[in-house]
Amino acid sequence: MPLPTPRVSGDAEKTSPLRVLVLGGTGFIGRHAVAALHAAGAQLAIGSRHPERHEAAYPFAALRPARFEQLLHPDAWATLLKDVNVVVNCVGILRQRPNESYEHVHHRAPAALALACAKAGIRFIHTSALGLHEGAKSRFLSSKLLGERAIAASGSDYAIVRPSLLDGEGGFGARWLRGLSRSPVHGIPRGARGGIAAMTAADLGLAFAALAAFPSLSAHREVELGGTRRYGYAEYLRELRADCTGTRALQLPLPNWMARLGAHACDLTHFSPFSYGHWILLQRDNIPSPNRLPELLGREPHAVGSKAPREPGPARAGKIGPHDLPDTTASRSP
Repeated sequence: MPLPTPRVSGDAEKTSPLRVLVLGGTGFIGRHAVAALHAAGAQLAIGSRHPERHEAAYPFAALRPARFEQLLHPDAWATLLKDVNVVVNCVGILRQRPNESYEHVHHRAPAALALACAKAGIRFIHTSALGLHEGAKSRFLSSKLLGERAIAASGSDYAIVRPSLLDGEGGFGARWLRGLSRSPVHGIPRGARGGIAAMTAADLGLAFAALAAFPSLSAHREVELGGTRRYGYAEYLRELRADCTGTRALQLPLPNWMARLGAHACDLTHFSPFSYGHWILLQRDNIPSPNRLPELLGREPHAVGSKAPREPGPARAGKIGPHDLPDTTASRSP
């Protein structure tokens, strides 16, 4: 379904394609947003840390350099926001790196971007996560919550999108969970009692495209998304395992102290996407309430696993239709 074209003021009434800037558009989540928007007819710009690396994969888009640690003031966004109607922010980091902190990437840069969008009259769609809450002892989670609050106070026409756990080839967390599911033994922390409404990354991309088409986001300030089936963590691993084998894994309960220690060890070694923030989220429901994904898609969400549509690679992103597309976190920073 093509996106509506916004009106452009002038001596005569004109129309032009919807112009969208996708920040982090070469990452796991971002490339699905790019594919869905391109298939719907949007004129695209992609913000990336290394735009020169992706020119061959995205010949249909203008690639612009974007480093969030350098975009902490509204005025710093002026060049990136030139000639766009909508910004879709898919940038996030799982762990901090030199010159790249949670505070900058999840809070201060999005806050400055929201203010810049408010000043320029640009609609702003921001990717966050379910399960954020006051008092979480994780800088990963607390920085995302601060970013949400700053965006809400910015005066911009914004939508905060909170997806549940994402499935799809190429995602760091999704790939790791699938590998874990193939193991003959699954360690299941006793405290991992939260519900998961796993969804495909492709459906998330289509939801972004649907939101971008609205002339105003006032009815979509907080958009929680997920699949229609509720899983527990152990059940979800069994579902992923069923895609590759008919055998069952031995699922052993683990004490909570061991899960917490393992999360801190993974944070120190970067061994896996499991982190202290994710350990906190596993103990709480990550279920959208209400789930607005069917409303945005105009259909039921795709099932995860083997029944999900095949995911395109970046080079194919501009050559597929929106219904051909197949971590609770956003993609890595651009």
